Amino acid sequence: MNHQEFLDWSEKAARWGADYRERLRSLPVRPSCQPGEIAARISPTVPEKGEPMESIFADFEDIILPGMTHWQHPRFFAYFPANAAPASIVAEYLVTAMAAQCMLWQTSPAATELETAMVGWLRDALGLPAGFTGSIQDSASSGTLNAVLVMREKALAWQGNQQGLSGQPRLRIYTTGQVHTSIDRAIWVAGIGSDNLVRIPVMGPGRSMDVEALDRAIRADIAAGYRPAGVIACTGGTSTGAHDDLEAVSAVAKVHGLYLHVDAAWAGSAMICPEYRSFWAGVEQADSIVFNPHKWLGAQFDCSIQFIKSPDDLVKTLAIQPEYLKTSGKNGFINYSEWSVPLGRRFRALKLWFLLRHHGLEGLRTMIRNHVRWAETLHRRIEADARFEVITAPFLSLFSFRPVVPAGKEAELFVQSYLDRINNDGRIYLTQTRVDGALAIRFQAGAFDMQEEDADMAWQVLQEMLEP
Repeated sequence: MNHQEFLDWSEKAARWGADYRERLRSLPVRPSCQPGEIAARISPTVPEKGEPMESIFADFEDIILPGMTHWQHPRFFAYFPANAAPASIVAEYLVTAMAAQCMLWQTSPAATELETAMVGWLRDALGLPAGFTGSIQDSASSGTLNAVLVMREKALAWQGNQQGLSGQPRLRIYTTGQVHTSIDRAIWVAGIGSDNLVRIPVMGPGRSMDVEALDRAIRADIAAGYRPAGVIACTGGTSTGAHDDLEAVSAVAKVHGLYLHVDAAWAGSAMICPEYRSFWAGVEQADSIVFNPHKWLGAQFDCSIQFIKSPDDLVKTLAIQPEYLKTSGKNGFINYSEWSVPLGRRFRALKLWFLLRHHGLEGLRTMIRNHVRWAETLHRRIEADARFEVITAPFLSLFSFRPVVPAGKEAELFVQSYLDRINNDGRIYLTQTRVDGALAIRFQAGAFDMQEEDADMAWQVLQEMLEP
């Protein structure tokens, strides 16, 4: 591809992207294709000779696009959002064109120093104290793994990486059943094992960790010869928005000298609004925090911030410095590859810089406040309709509900059938969860381009899809 062809196709791709965003409301949120349908239309063999871009682009529109779930759709109410604000997308064009590998300061000084600045901007925006620094990870899964690895090394007097876990005391990490499964995976990858992830009971409408049970579990494990290593709390659990009392949890962790990590992957974004910060009161006591600007703030995936109090502990856990990665003749810099498991790093800070400068905190606060208000309005409509039952009240913009199951109907099949009708209809997209063992339907408002009319459409669809 020569310079002019690159220019022409880049312009076409950008125009296509803008047109795509403009017509999203006319598309079904989720495709109606069946498993294997897309694969059957893709050649099973790699081409020996190059093909014209016209043919490739046409196949993209004909084969790929009909099989895509539209995560930027304003009526995407499933999972949590993976927003990509237009300003963020423009920044990603530039990052993709430069294609820099930003593993070290010297491999792109501007990328490293902008990352430091953006972490500082977001720390201040969330109201966190200046003692926190951090880095941009790909996802909360990586940030949580980093935290678990530091817990492991500190508990083993920094001998785990050197000696392995064989023959070491069995470590214990404490959390609840409300946290994301990335915690389970981090425990696996760190070699601690799921048998040593202790699930503490929850209590109250917020499904928060029972701190008295936490203290008892830690004391019992010490008496049994285990070695407690850390506690993982959450603000805004994926299922229903569970949120732990961080002040109380941190007090127990401090008594026992345990590392405290807080997962606020989704809800952390809402903390740019001062009125929501009571939900994570005490967060300043944490040793690390993870939140994802690629969820509710609008930074294109992937973009997760891990705030940490002691970067030296993280570097001591993860840094490897072969000769070819050393920088000579310079001082006062950070190599962020020493703050994460992967060596390679994308230039993720640029999209944050574009996003925050273009919208400003007030623009982003308005969006989040609207989402919360619209979700609360829908919740009140559902609550007032005898055909529905609310299962969990709103936490920010997330709540759960289900249709009232008629006598003689099997509850699981009835609720799942109702959800399937909603999603097959295509106008909105919802996902399910389990609350106290029973199937429920989640609703969360968070799409960057959502408007109040989209919440109204959700209410219309919910009523229309009920069995007559």
